[in-house]
Amino acid sequence: MTKYGSFPGARPRRLRTTPAMRRMVAEHRLHPADLILPAFVREGISEPVPISAMPGVVQHTRDTLRKAAVEAVEAGVAGIMLFGVPEDAKKDAVATAGTDPDGILQVAIRDVKAEVGDDLVIMSDLCLDEYTDHGHCGVLDAAGRVDNDATLERYAEMAQVQADAGVHAVGPSGMMDGQVGVIRDALDQTGHEDVSILAYTAKYSSAFYGPFREAVGSSLKGDRKTYQQDPANLRESLRELALDLDEGADMVMVKPALPYLDVLAKIADSVDVPVAAYQISGEYAMIEAAAEKGWIDRDKAILEALTGIKRAGANMILTYWATEVARGL
Repeated sequence: MTKYGSFPGARPRRLRTTPAMRRMVAEHRLHPADLILPAFVREGISEPVPISAMPGVVQHTRDTLRKAAVEAVEAGVAGIMLFGVPEDAKKDAVATAGTDPDGILQVAIRDVKAEVGDDLVIMSDLCLDEYTDHGHCGVLDAAGRVDNDATLERYAEMAQVQADAGVHAVGPSGMMDGQVGVIRDALDQTGHEDVSILAYTAKYSSAFYGPFREAVGSSLKGDRKTYQQDPANLRESLRELALDLDEGADMVMVKPALPYLDVLAKIADSVDVPVAAYQISGEYAMIEAAAEKGWIDRDKAILEALTGIKRAGANMILTYWATEVARGL
């Protein structure tokens, strides 16, 4: 005893004394194989086009996309998620360019496959929004509403052409009811049983998508609240999860990541399939903007955000910093 009372018997600080000690007892670690690089490839450009709201991210040419894929492999990144950006003149009401075997996304898949083969898991965004003149993720009915079942027919066609191009995994992101089942059937019936489905299981209607709209040249009119999830809901995600797994999802995703870590943790605790989280454009832009102002330490903030996503239960993280972070790790 001292005049100040007993000394503490338990001293958790002992395990924080040195960098080596902290590293030894760390409960979660980032690894390059945890990371997936989202990449945009734009039709009809000869030089990469910077995305103003996402410093350091560009719309690639076919050549620079191939280079980015090689760099990702060299850094140890696990996968690349490809988004196609067609010429505006090729957009129409039913996203014809999205199912054209020679459309920009299908060409890009073949380019990356030829460049890196199976050294990188090649994934593709399976959605209509980049290719529609109205910017929605589905076909519209006569009243201007997204027609769920008509959209599923287009998704089935899109799955086939992406698989024909050589993709390893498709990522249906439109949040249509029944999309995973229809896509699984379409893949299986066309001889693509080995192509995986990364289901966008919990994709919320989020304000953090803003910079992405620039990245894909979105033509969106209105919003997506009738098909993307309400940010207020958690149990709804578990229902979506059960449906996706029943329909044949091989992997599941939560998007966005940081504002929905509770959803991510709940889903990760509920499944025995790999779980992904997408650190989206707004999350990227906020850190880059604050760092540019000198308000935060950029590199430390990036690693802290990614570690938080890993700690919440993500096996894989889609992040625009994938190659940079993998090199650092």
